[in-house]
Amino acid sequence: MTKKPVTTKAPAEQVVKDIRRATRKLHSSEEKIRIVLSGLRGDDSIAELCRKEGIAQSLYYSWSKEFLEAGKKRLAGDTARQAT
Repeated sequence: MTKKPVTTKAPAEQVVKDIRRATRKLHSSEEKIRIVLSGLRGDDSIAELCRKEGIAQSLYYSWSKEFLEAGKKRLAGDTARQAT
C-alpha cells in the first residue's frame, strides 16, 4: 500500500485571503470623513466617487451611516467621557 505525499502548503483560497488581507488599504478617519463629505456634497454620483477612491459602494454607505449616527448622538448630547 502506497502513502499519499503530505503537502504542507495552505489551500489556494487561504493564500488568496492572506494576500488580500496583507494588501488591504487602511483608511484614516480623516480620509473617511473627506470621502463621506464629498459624497454628501453631491458633486459626483456615489458610484463615480467610489470608483475614484477605490472603495466599494457598500463601504461608503456604512461609513456614511456611522458618520451620521455619530453626529446625531453628539448633537443630542449622548456622549460619555472617558475617565482618566
